[in-house]
Amino acid sequence: MKKLFAFLAGFGLSALALAGPKIELTVAAFPAVDEIVKLAAAQWQRTHPDVHIKVVGRAYADHHTAMTTALATSSHAPDIMAIEYGYLGRFAQSGGLEDLGAGSFGAKSALNKFVPYAVAQGSYEDFGQVALPTDIGPGALFYRKDLLDACGASEADLIKSWDSYLNVGECIKKKTGASLMAHARDIKDIVIRTGLQSGSGVYFDAKGKSVVGKDERFVRAFELAKTVRAKGLDAKINAWSNEWGEAFKRGTVSTQMMGAWLGGHLANWLAPETKGKWRSAVLPNGAAASWGGTFYAIPKRAEHKAQAWAFMQYLTQDIAQQKLALEKFNAFPALVSAQQGPEFSAPIAFLGGQTALIQWRDSAMKIVPTKVFKYDAVAEEIVNAELDQVLNRGKDVKKALADADRQIARRASR
Repeated sequence: MKKLFAFLAGFGLSALALAGPKIELTVAAFPAVDEIVKLAAAQWQRTHPDVHIKVVGRAYADHHTAMTTALATSSHAPDIMAIEYGYLGRFAQSGGLEDLGAGSFGAKSALNKFVPYAVAQGSYEDFGQVALPTDIGPGALFYRKDLLDACGASEADLIKSWDSYLNVGECIKKKTGASLMAHARDIKDIVIRTGLQSGSGVYFDAKGKSVVGKDERFVRAFELAKTVRAKGLDAKINAWSNEWGEAFKRGTVSTQMMGAWLGGHLANWLAPETKGKWRSAVLPNGAAASWGGTFYAIPKRAEHKAQAWAFMQYLTQDIAQQKLALEKFNAFPALVSAQQGPEFSAPIAFLGGQTALIQWRDSAMKIVPTKVFKYDAVAEEIVNAELDQVLNRGKDVKKALADADRQIARRASR
């Protein structure tokens, strides 16, 4: 308690303030992060009875829209906001988030506790360490073992290279009728996230200039997606649609490349009745990529920054809390020390008894630290639109990428 008093004093507060009315700390989050926060709050408030935590949960898109408005207008800002990594760039560059490595926050001394690439995603040269990671999404390839077995292929065949991955897909299609992937866009999404240079981003270099029309990653990604469509290996189904979930339930899609958290979604609500049929593998061709992740940040307009920082430290740096979030919500911990223990060697029933947590932990440490940028979402939208032109209208790959590069540069210069 003495340490807390000293910390509060750094913000101009005194121990006498703790004797007054309860402070209401507002945390804004999206599913299932809001449930994780509620679970953590119940425990944390036992030792902090002076603080009441109010969790404001909104749907994913609604949450980020509300946070965009809060930062832009400096009104209705929560004390802590959860941010999905794809939004970090635009939120950081709004200038509306505190630098957690400066002043009385002191996050710098804790940064080595987290997976390095996640720390880099929350750090910006002009704005500092604007967010701390809480969970991460190391990329993984989920596949239906029964469908793989039907064509006599092995996991090694599936992941040896991108070409071997497609060859196995042709076999699965021939033997079972199942598509290799939901949408050809899926292979593009992974390929463009591999082979990145430290300090750069998926769509932009370290200086914020678009690389879409110049980097061979995009050519390879578009060409592979084009091949997938030409061979009839995708079901032409968009992720998170009702058809997507049904395809997993019915076994009409045999693989899905995404963050490790997908395993929990498959087990809990997407296709729980397929228990034991799925497995997780590393990404094909030796790829190591990040797919999603959650961060916490404190807006500059937050009313209770001292208490917000104290609670944020519990959310992100308490080993028991991080492990509880993994157990209850499949939130893979960004905290390295929470990635240890017997539970990481425990078999996962849904994945046929596989010890996948170790695989995901190893994959996370191979991911190159990169940046996210303000216009990442814009770039993604433009790149996807141009890929659709290639897949559906036969547009030349290099012409599509050149057009995308030009559009991104124009939008980013506004």
